[in-house]
Amino acid sequence: MAIHPPYATQPGGSAGPAPIHPHWWQRRWVRYGALITLLAMSGLVILALVREQTGTEGFLVGLGLAVFPVPLLIAAFRWLDRVEPGPWRNLLFSFAWGACAAALIAIVANSFATRWIATATADPSSADTLGATVIAPVVEESAKAAAVLLVFLFRRRDFTGIVDGVVIAGVTATGFAFTENILYLGTAFGTDRLSGGSGLTSVTAATFFVRVVMSPFAHPLFTVLTGIGFGVAALSAERQHVRRVLLPLTGLLLAMGMHAVWNSSSDFGEFGFFGVYAVFMVPAFGLLTWLVVWTRQRELRTVRTELPVYTVAGWLGATEPWALGSMRARRLAREYAVHHFGKAAARSVAEYEAYATSLAFLRHRGRRGRAGSDFVVRERELLGELWRRRETAHPALAYAAHATTPLPVTPPWPDHGYGYVAPPAQPYGPPAQASAPVPYPAYNPYSS
Repeated sequence: MAIHPPYATQPGGSAGPAPIHPHWWQRRWVRYGALITLLAMSGLVILALVREQTGTEGFLVGLGLAVFPVPLLIAAFRWLDRVEPGPWRNLLFSFAWGACAAALIAIVANSFATRWIATATADPSSADTLGATVIAPVVEESAKAAAVLLVFLFRRRDFTGIVDGVVIAGVTATGFAFTENILYLGTAFGTDRLSGGSGLTSVTAATFFVRVVMSPFAHPLFTVLTGIGFGVAALSAERQHVRRVLLPLTGLLLAMGMHAVWNSSSDFGEFGFFGVYAVFMVPAFGLLTWLVVWTRQRELRTVRTELPVYTVAGWLGATEPWALGSMRARRLAREYAVHHFGKAAARSVAEYEAYATSLAFLRHRGRRGRAGSDFVVRERELLGELWRRRETAHPALAYAAHATTPLPVTPPWPDHGYGYVAPPAQPYGPPAQASAPVPYPAYNPYSS
């Protein structure tokens, strides 16, 4: 996901027309405040509801056990997002929405729907089955999809492809599963307190094994299908309105279907759960993991393919497209910067890598006719951000390219083609000579 600078100001000349002050409800701090208040209130209500059902002791036990898979899942999704890392605020919002807002919607809506069906049919057993296999998948996946939709609509620059959809959806589902696991584990602990169960044969141990050990990826797996739908829609041109609507809906329906199959596994006999797990869930998890990793490698190839045109124009060094298209080279560049110039320089190199990746993806969309109307403005912004960090980033990336390839890097030199790729002009300074080698002192990244 992209990190983006503010819109660049016009150097020199008049300041232009006086800015139009937005209404108070359009101000950023008002919208942020309203969103934070909504999530905080949802969190307090869901906390009270879960504690009421589990008791204080059960809640604390459930909280302690439910937190185990969270760091691993967040780290996995963050690793997928390393090519074009997005801002942490998007991930924090997604997790908070899943853990608070989506969980509250699910508890209230599921309970209301199940009670209404039980009252209407006078058959509580059938109502519970219908609630678990039909109502819960629809309600829960819709509630989680709302977070993906909000990021897609209001953080569009950060949402540029399939990986972005997968990360936002996966983190949202991780937050939802966290709250749900607290409820299930806390309830299981209360059952053991009443029945005297303990140890490996207890209900708490069985619940922990099924939900935390065997299937921590279940909720993320369902919602990732919705995220893929939004991710493919993000790759579509703005004029393809039907495609941009149908793809997310298709992903949401697939997520609901997979969720329904998973919830109904206990109805398939004594070993139905393990059969669905082995035949359906594990292969689906493997297939989606392969798809996401393949997409990540495809993004790196896009970086290597699209950036050489900016080398021709003098914006990038000769070997930078290769280095920016290799995760190992990127890491070595940051290590080089922190070793020679300090942590601030390493952050500058990391920002340079992120801006360059956003630039490559922007140009890729432009060549395919999928860029927005602000393509030229956005491209100029990104080039300016790169130019301001060039003194630190150029030698670090040149070292990384030299260290990761045994042969001289000779990138393809495409025509300028689409977009603004003129040589840097004021106020950024004269263009760097693409053919001149970038000096760098010898450095062993593994030395102390």
